Amino acid sequence: MTLRMRSWLFAPGDSEKKMTKAADSAADIALLDLEDSVAPENKSAAREMVAQMIAGRSDKSRIWVRVNPLSSGETEKDLDAIIASGPGGIFLPKAEGGHDVVTLDAMLTEREKVAGMEVGSTLVAALVTETAAAMFTTGTYDGAPRLVAMSWGAEDLSSELGAQEQRGPDGEYSHTYEMARSLCLLGAVKAQVAPIETVQPEFRDLDALKERALRVRRQGFRGMLAIHPAQIEPINTAFTPSAEELAHARAVVKLFADNPGAGTLALDGNMLDRPHLALAQRILAESGEEAD
Repeated sequence: MTLRMRSWLFAPGDSEKKMTKAADSAADIALLDLEDSVAPENKSAAREMVAQMIAGRSDKSRIWVRVNPLSSGETEKDLDAIIASGPGGIFLPKAEGGHDVVTLDAMLTEREKVAGMEVGSTLVAALVTETAAAMFTTGTYDGAPRLVAMSWGAEDLSSELGAQEQRGPDGEYSHTYEMARSLCLLGAVKAQVAPIETVQPEFRDLDALKERALRVRRQGFRGMLAIHPAQIEPINTAFTPSAEELAHARAVVKLFADNPGAGTLALDGNMLDRPHLALAQRILAESGEEAD
């Protein structure tokens, strides 16, 4: 079964109530957090709570954990506490290149063996623009073991830059953060993994969320991070192909199937070529349909 990655809902690892809400939500992935949302003095207790939460779930493949960054010295403690419970994946913050995923892979392999788990069963996603150094390595994730998705973030990057604002008067990200978004998208496509849009902090403005989710999907993103359960429905809807999209995609695929060897074809007054076919096939694949 293919893992859906439209919506990723964060929940602090030291709140059983919020973790349960995330796990019981319609989010494709419930992302239990051991990093920013947990105070240093609560991390030990949070690890135990997260492990217990995962162990008690039957849908483990969609229960992921954001661990602390490799630079923190806390990552191995996180993994020691949670891997045996069988999380579907690990979300690595502040990644600074594919080599960090290789390092994480070695840590995971060691613990999977000890737990008697299938080696490689724990997947990985990486946050790839949270430091200045990371911005220069977004194209180095090709072939990184276990990696299935890459996302970006503005908060930690702006903190490192000493920036007082991330967005202009129109509410749109300023150039540096738009560049981070673009580098994440390009790096993920280069690595052949899913590019995932960052969070929208204004969780009550669902209309703006829907507009943004639709816009970044059109740009090539496959999913989006969320911080509140109310954000899940608009995100899932935005990243699910509409009936009209599916009908058009089927028509494109059929047109090329009926005209083997053709490089360009006309449909509804528009000239189509092979990139249009590839896009149509991807849309059908996202919906679970076969695209011959």
